[in-house]
Amino acid sequence: MNRYENSPILVKTCCGNKPYYKGKFYPNIPLSESDEYIITTVGDRLDSLAYSYYKDSTLWWVIAMANNNATKGALYPNPGVQLRIPTDINTVLAQFNQFNQTR
Repeated sequence: MNRYENSPILVKTCCGNKPYYKGKFYPNIPLSESDEYIITTVGDRLDSLAYSYYKDSTLWWVIAMANNNATKGALYPNPGVQLRIPTDINTVLAQFNQFNQTR
């Protein structure tokens, strides 16, 4: 799967009108009483955790955004780290869509 397949392609108005991909904006994910917490083990990956909890591995960014300090931009979190798994995925996705439709 191409990670940019859902990104709109824009056309520059300069430099020969070369196409480029529009960036995405991600919402802050506030704490919720319904959030789940896990302790990572060797071999855990954010995409496989997203699949386990959301049945969609492309939602790895939800877990990354909720645990910015713990993941530090890595797909493989360190073993033994506590991660917060947001459970209100519909609200997170609605905010994501709202941020990216207006840009």
